Amino acid sequence: MANLEHQRAEYAWEKSREGLTVGDSDYKNLCKGAPALIMSRGLMQTLAFYADKNKPHHQALNRHLMQWLNQRFPEKVLAAEFTAVMDSLYKSESPFYREATTETLALLRWLRQFASV
Repeated sequence: MANLEHQRAEYAWEKSREGLTVGDSDYKNLCKGAPALIMSRGLMQTLAFYADKNKPHHQALNRHLMQWLNQRFPEKVLAAEFTAVMDSLYKSESPFYREATTETLALLRWLRQFASV
């Protein structure tokens, strides 16, 4: 089994290809700005912001992040849809929320890199 960093890279490669077909430079720019948005506003606020946007690249990135959280933490994030992810984060203890945020930022490092190629 591949280590976690390899799993992130593999997932990000697949999802960045998908995201670029939806929004090309819009998806790429969104991936670049997402870490700063998460750091300034928080993970839940960022996911809610993307969910509120009615643009394909916002919806794609939000879906990719939520699917990853579900895949990475299936015992805590029970489904990869918006309400389930938000409920999981809202009801979680602070250590898990920080871990989910850290994990999302780690995934975004790969998404940013792959969306740029």
